[in-house]
Amino acid sequence: MTKIKAAITAIGGYVPEYRLTNEVLETMVDTNNEWILSRTGIEERRILKGEGLGTSDMAVPAIQELLKKRGITAKDIDLIICCTVTPDLTFPATANIISDKIGATNAFGYDLNAACSGFLYGLVTGSKFIESGQYKKIIIVGADKMSSIIDYEDRTTCIIFGDGAGAVLLEPNEEGNGIQDSILRSDGSGRVYLHQKAGGSVKPPTHETVDQKEHFVYQEGQAVFKFAVTNMADVSAEIMEKNNLVADDVSWLVPHQANKRIIDATARRMGVSDDKVMLNIQKYGNTTNGTIPLCLWEWENQLKKGDNIILSAFGGGFTWGSVYIKWAYNSEK
Repeated sequence: MTKIKAAITAIGGYVPEYRLTNEVLETMVDTNNEWILSRTGIEERRILKGEGLGTSDMAVPAIQELLKKRGITAKDIDLIICCTVTPDLTFPATANIISDKIGATNAFGYDLNAACSGFLYGLVTGSKFIESGQYKKIIIVGADKMSSIIDYEDRTTCIIFGDGAGAVLLEPNEEGNGIQDSILRSDGSGRVYLHQKAGGSVKPPTHETVDQKEHFVYQEGQAVFKFAVTNMADVSAEIMEKNNLVADDVSWLVPHQANKRIIDATARRMGVSDDKVMLNIQKYGNTTNGTIPLCLWEWENQLKKGDNIILSAFGGGFTWGSVYIKWAYNSEK
């Protein structure tokens, strides 16, 4: 009996039109283009503008593009997993809102929160439903409106994050392509270095928490960088070793787009050359759950059936991980 694997069979992406450039940020906080570029590699980021627009409003067009490419309708979808730290509402799940907006009346769905590693966690979770044979078409969407939880007077965080969404379709594959292996890790002691102070059950919203700006991202940059640069590189090298891959076997590294220096360190640890590293941090910044699917979306036409691809991420909490994929289709040029 042929073993079923979960393969990505279509990709969609969406980024808002508004570009927040480093030059504009110079007028908002005490920073400059050279400082931002040298430390992060970011030139601009996209921001979702408009009253009443949330994460689902970016996820929907990404999914609609995916459905059109695959030639299916929303009614064909069995499950939607929305990976996000900026849900439209505390409840119901943003996945349910997305399902309603696209007309996925036969799908169930839920949200998954693992910070910047969320898309990888969602991908692995979705793959198990496919491998079990229970479901045939699963959408994993990574989407975040980070601008909704960023203090644009805090120069340590406002330079990093942007808004965006990417989505992939998982389907059964019996050719041996698809998700081959994964390593997912977490360490909750890291929460003190990167978190949102208020808004949860421990510290519900009050006038005081709002006045003290405790509903924005709080980050101790040096500590996060130190953990990320080590763990993201280590787990990427580990999955290669576990699967007997050398650098020449790897067609692409798809890293979480948090910081150019972290990405460079990961590629070096793997022995992968720069021309095999997907990079769009300069255009979009850190879109949290959106970074990896947005890279796949932009590079789709360069991917070939059978390509060995390593996905790698690190996020608040701390969470980190790596996924090894054999690409399942040749894209139309």
